[in-house]
Amino acid sequence: MASELDQEVARRRTFAIISHPDAGKTTLTEKLLLYGGAIHLAGSVKARRASRHATSDWMELEKERGISVTSSVLQFPYRGHAVNLLDTPGHQDFSEDTYRTLAAADSAVMLIDAAKGVEPQTKKLFKVCRMRGIPIFTFVNKLDRWGRAPLELMDELEQVLGIRAYPMNWPIGMGPEFRGVYDRQSKVVHVFAAEGRHGESEVQERSISIDSPDILTVLSERELATLKEEIELLDIGGDEFTREKVEQGQLTPMFFGSAMTNFGVRPFLDHFLTLAPAPTSRQTKNGPREPTHPKFAGFVFKIQANMDPAHRDRIAFMRVVSGRYTKGMSAFHSRLGKEVRLAKPSQFLAAERTAIEDAWPGDVIGLFDPGMFRIGDTLCEGEDLLFDSVPRFSPEYFAIVRSKDPLRRKQMEKGLEQLSEEGTVQIFQQLGMGMKDPIVGVVGALQFEVLQYRVEHEYGARIMLDRLPFSHARWVVGPNFDPKTFDWEGNRQTVQDRDGLPLVLFRDDWALQHAEEKHPELKFLSAAPLLRQLAATGS
Repeated sequence: MASELDQEVARRRTFAIISHPDAGKTTLTEKLLLYGGAIHLAGSVKARRASRHATSDWMELEKERGISVTSSVLQFPYRGHAVNLLDTPGHQDFSEDTYRTLAAADSAVMLIDAAKGVEPQTKKLFKVCRMRGIPIFTFVNKLDRWGRAPLELMDELEQVLGIRAYPMNWPIGMGPEFRGVYDRQSKVVHVFAAEGRHGESEVQERSISIDSPDILTVLSERELATLKEEIELLDIGGDEFTREKVEQGQLTPMFFGSAMTNFGVRPFLDHFLTLAPAPTSRQTKNGPREPTHPKFAGFVFKIQANMDPAHRDRIAFMRVVSGRYTKGMSAFHSRLGKEVRLAKPSQFLAAERTAIEDAWPGDVIGLFDPGMFRIGDTLCEGEDLLFDSVPRFSPEYFAIVRSKDPLRRKQMEKGLEQLSEEGTVQIFQQLGMGMKDPIVGVVGALQFEVLQYRVEHEYGARIMLDRLPFSHARWVVGPNFDPKTFDWEGNRQTVQDRDGLPLVLFRDDWALQHAEEKHPELKFLSAAPLLRQLAATGS
């Protein structure tokens, strides 16, 4: 058992792709699936002539808008590896889903637009990766268009993000003149040939040593001279490559290519799977849990309702941390304090499910959820274990929800409840009103649009949203807090979260600062998990 567990851990790679919107993340995801053999033709969401939509985008709204608004789990084999690819939303209004997904990843691929460089959302997500201490790999995309010089992009990574870059390969040309990439390790030039299929199938490539006399059959003398000059500059002035620096987040391996045309995708995938870490340990209240620990353990990082509209079901996505999961097994549910059966396990290619018999550390599996799972729940075999909680962020936009049809109120309440458990929105109750005119809070304003769309199309209820003037939410801990008297002149309103815990909505920074100064005996917390820990200890 131990040797089989070791082997399965060693061949797994679990990673997420992070980027600013429109950097090409969904396109790169599809091309990785293409080379992994999971799909045979790729259709970009933005290709006007393509009749297909992105494989990773399963929600109708995503297909209509051409953006990813939920995280997808994509699993495929590639050259002896079992790859778990966590595709995440690029739009900043859905960044909370991305933050949660990064908790389940062992490494991240940072996608950068060659013309735009490091963009605002990239900075935010990079910081989250830094906080988690996971290795970061960089893929510079859209070399088939004119962009900034590769050396300039390397410098920007260091100046803006504070991380040094080591180019694993180097581009030959740019825009219409983008010919291929040079592999610095093998000293081989990969020259690509476009087949006029708009990147739908694997691109043909020719590989030849830079020292071969035949190199001039694929590169012009000018291209070869420019390449040698740039490589010499990198060898003399660049960083030394060490895996230790990569694992410590001090150095990012850098790759160049074009996801749209498939140029450079396969060389990137080959190198990445060699360098990326196998599943790593996860911190618990009792210390780190190693993936090779013989007892099964895992945690829920995402819940998705209605992936199959015909069945109106809910799926809890669980990252396996240690041991072996087997179909139908029971595990201890730490939050509920009891044994539960983990039923109907599935693996995914976006919305397509495959029933599985077992899973190993690093795998992400979907469990049928009858309503007993929440984001952050720990499941373990034979003991009470608690992994560090998956963060739940303070909303920044708020609205009162009202049903347009009183006869569909039950459907509205069911939709709100399930979507809040999924993490799409947070639901708050006004004091003494229960679920009458509940308040929803979101991290990004576009989530309101997704909420209305999904409540109508998945639950059959049309809703109105009356926006509120608040911009901060803080959970309150401390003695003598009276929710009924805390509201003040429209600058703040006290509500309850789904667990009945009080929190205060503040109009602006000044209102929050005023409350902190007037009530030094109270703590105003921006994260719910910390509050639950304080409440459990009686603080």
